[in-house]
Amino acid sequence: MDDLCRENILDHFKHPRNFGKLNKKNIQASDNLVSCGDELTLELLIKNDRVSEVNFYGQGCAISVSAASMLTETIKAKKISDLQRLNKDDILKLLGISLTPTRLKCALLSLEILHKALQNYGIQSHG
Repeated sequence: MDDLCRENILDHFKHPRNFGKLNKKNIQASDNLVSCGDELTLELLIKNDRVSEVNFYGQGCAISVSAASMLTETIKAKKISDLQRLNKDDILKLLGISLTPTRLKCALLSLEILHKALQNYGIQSHG
């Protein structure tokens, strides 16, 4: 199972889904990990309390880019209340592999950016 998960992570790293800037957005947030140089920005267009569009851009290691790619696929068309409940376990389930503490920070970067974006939009996260 780990080999399949690793292949999936590499695929998302080499061919990230929803990568690039959105033409129209109403939520945006960025963050970085100074320790390893990962820098990501997440942009969302929220319509009728749902994610209408979501993209991310930046640079990072295979884990941070893959997690961001998987997260954007997961949250498309979801209600804001679903986004508020996303947590560490959801990201780890998407990746499907165990991570060292350092790699865990990389994996959670996009989730932290999502929660920051929701706060910027005036929504508190519960995850």
